[in-house]
Amino acid sequence: MDILTQQLINGLVLGSIYALVALGYTMVYGILELINFAHGEVTMFGAMICLAVIGALAANGAETNGLLIVALGLLAAIAVCMAIGFLIERIAYRPLRRAPRLAALITAIGMSIVLQNAAMLIWGKQYISFPPLLPLTRYEIGGAVITNLQIFIMILSCLLMAGLLLLIKRTRLGRAMRATAQAQDIAGLMGINVNTIISVTFVIGAALAAVAGVMVSAYYGLAHYFMGFTLGLKAFTAAVLGGIGNIAGAMLGGLLLGLIESFGAGYIGALTGGFLGSHYQDVFAFFVLILVLVFRPSGLLGERVVERA
Repeated sequence: MDILTQQLINGLVLGSIYALVALGYTMVYGILELINFAHGEVTMFGAMICLAVIGALAANGAETNGLLIVALGLLAAIAVCMAIGFLIERIAYRPLRRAPRLAALITAIGMSIVLQNAAMLIWGKQYISFPPLLPLTRYEIGGAVITNLQIFIMILSCLLMAGLLLLIKRTRLGRAMRATAQAQDIAGLMGINVNTIISVTFVIGAALAAVAGVMVSAYYGLAHYFMGFTLGLKAFTAAVLGGIGNIAGAMLGGLLLGLIESFGAGYIGALTGGFLGSHYQDVFAFFVLILVLVFRPSGLLGERVVERA
């Protein structure tokens, strides 16, 4: 029972992070029907920028786990990632908007490689320790342990997802995003600046990715120029699982994938008699992706196209 509760907590924390990244994939796909494979690298840049800001402030005598320092690092990461998201759309994707989808897909992969190599040149190939953002406090729940960092990650993720839902469903910008997702040409005739809406969609997704990048690095205590590749693939799997193009589906898919991965890592040793260990946890995401593509390509909520953004 202790292990079950612990894996449930771990799964919800991981799922919260996956859901934030998956929202970026699903929003872009909902509007452009483009899989933005560079989105994972935007997540990586969020972690690296936050790390660089905290390091620079620490070099000047600031405490690395001070609330103000964490806030400054996070805000800098969000600002830089929003700029990256805007530039990716403006430079790489907009000129290819009327081109065959294969061209845009290849460009997305190219942008992913460019960002990876840029990060490698700036921060090097080595893993970088991510300083603890908060003084760690542990609490016991039903024999399992949850930390204040895990609680912070889940609460912040829920607030961001709730805010995004409100933005899409209750604001003029959200209505414009939904109209653009339904039919760009008609939305343009109705006075909506389609180019601006698409840019805003990339910027919002990049901001969420920056927060997720800081969260995952703080959670594992490490950052690396290649971390966005695996995280991006898992988030893409979560978006496909929930129904890519569907906002609620991305959230559901992220949480489910986190739980599947956590329970899989916790019990794979017992199920295989010790032949496989918890370090095979990444296998579950790709196994889920194959199953979804084979048996339900539209995802769990894929039919609810009315909620596309």
